[in-house]
Amino acid sequence: MSKQNSTTETLNNLAPQAIGSGHEGNLRDQVSAYISRLKNGEMGALPAIGALFIIGALFSILSPFFLTKLNIANLFVQGAELTTLAVALVFVILLAEIDLSAGVTAGVAMDIFYLALKGGLPWVPAFIIALVFGALVGWILGFFVSKIGVPSFVVTLAFYLGFQGLALVLLGDGGLFRVDVPDVKAIMNSNLPEWGGWVMLLVMVAVSLSMGLWDRKRRADQGLATRPISLLISKVSLMAVLGAVVVYVLNMNRSANMIHPIIGVPIVIPIVIGIIFVGTFVLDRTRFGRHLYAVGGNPEAARRAGIKVGMIRIAAFMITSTLAVVSGLLHVSRIGVVEASAGRTIVLNGVAAAVVGGVSLFGGRGRLVHAAVGAMVLAIIDNGLGLLGLSAGISFIVTGSVLALAATIDALSRKRSGGSLQRS
Repeated sequence: MSKQNSTTETLNNLAPQAIGSGHEGNLRDQVSAYISRLKNGEMGALPAIGALFIIGALFSILSPFFLTKLNIANLFVQGAELTTLAVALVFVILLAEIDLSAGVTAGVAMDIFYLALKGGLPWVPAFIIALVFGALVGWILGFFVSKIGVPSFVVTLAFYLGFQGLALVLLGDGGLFRVDVPDVKAIMNSNLPEWGGWVMLLVMVAVSLSMGLWDRKRRADQGLATRPISLLISKVSLMAVLGAVVVYVLNMNRSANMIHPIIGVPIVIPIVIGIIFVGTFVLDRTRFGRHLYAVGGNPEAARRAGIKVGMIRIAAFMITSTLAVVSGLLHVSRIGVVEASAGRTIVLNGVAAAVVGGVSLFGGRGRLVHAAVGAMVLAIIDNGLGLLGLSAGISFIVTGSVLALAATIDALSRKRSGGSLQRS
């Protein structure tokens, strides 16, 4: 009985990270609880957000082009592919696993996508085939990791190497093949009408407010304490204000040619936001999400609590590979071609983005929005250094330094958090 109670307590301690309940009470209690979590090393995305503002301010001083309307739009578009891949990788990183093959899985899936288009299929069925391929690869990886016991680093490295050869087999040594599908090109290269950006913002605010009210009602129905309504209103209001500023700026003409104005929110932005919203809902408000956090935090305790640890691992790898295929489509949309070498390097940047954003490599801690923040940090570094005319080598050095710093902060905060638990 005591063992069962201990296991239940362990899972309950993991649950707040998944559903975001945390400490309840008035607004002052919330602030005190947040400060306490910071002291215990649970900083979340705070270092990444700080880096976002510092790096952004630095580049705005060093380059007169950084804060232009055109470059702001380019930042969102250029970061969309990396953000999607980083969000995909969060699902396996939360389990303290890794998927080095996600990038090349996306590349091979796009090769299959191209061959399906060449065979006469419309782009939507062709893309569905690519998604099914991604899910199948994820199932195989998850099976090797959970059922056979092969370390995820080894099996995904094997797929990373093997899929590079498979891409050459599928496309040959011809190099680049153009994808001339207007709808696919529009994803990364076209914009919503001016009213479309405001509708997107309205939907975001409405969904966020509705989900917050639903959470409060659900907790009240179960006799649990709820957070103050003022905290929810403050969060939604901040989202509305920041979103309104972004939509307003993107709705301004950012073209130097007055005959061909460029206005509107890029189409890819609501797509990426939708992925983050749905993924966050799955992690925060479903049984699968709670189980995934539990397995990542303490797999043995999760197993004793009756959670099917193997199935959770397989499902996480399937989600990662499938979402990676979506990032592959964004890549094809941006450059307009498929290539046999696609995906060989971006996966490392995806892992880096997640870690920089505050997703712990030790598992059980992190959120999708954290990975998105980390991806924006890396996108700003790459964009800003490019505007300054610095070489790609400098960009790699700076990115590597930021990653090393983020990993160090993660390890130290994890150690401090564990130490505080032991003392208590």
